Amino acid sequence: MKNLQPGEFAEYYLNYINQVKCLDIVEALEENLDEFVDFIQDDVPENKYKYRYQPEKWSIQEVIQHIIDTERIFAYRALRIARFDQTPLHGFEENDYVKVCEADRRTMEDLLQEFILVRKSNIKLFESFSDEMLVHKGTASNHPVSVRALGYIIAGHCIHHLNVIKERYL
Repeated sequence: MKNLQPGEFAEYYLNYINQVKCLDIVEALEENLDEFVDFIQDDVPENKYKYRYQPEKWSIQEVIQHIIDTERIFAYRALRIARFDQTPLHGFEENDYVKVCEADRRTMEDLLQEFILVRKSNIKLFESFSDEMLVHKGTASNHPVSVRALGYIIAGHCIHHLNVIKERYL
């Protein structure tokens, strides 16, 4: 299915899309769910949860909250576009969201539980989309985007941040 065509996503999402090796969106979301949760639970020591590799960078807990928030926004976009809603959808400023999310006051268990619930909900959402819905395009952040591209972006965004955690936080 990952034969995305020009005009299905803005070029700046290509990095996320290329992170996804699985061709099936639902399988990619399922595999990524398990990989992400297992890594955080098994490989991230508790003393690193609030660690920042530079003062202005996010903590690991803030990264996880950012992944959750972004996934919700992108799934909302996918839902609207899959339902053939042609209303242009605005972008969001990720740094503004993280500034007020208060992720560091939460437990890692709570954040992971939220991530699991959001991801499982989005797996069901993408399972519900017909082939016609998946290729339907709308506008988000002033660029055309297809429903299927949003699925790959959701999975790839999470993989991207998982790699950042591995490379810069541990």
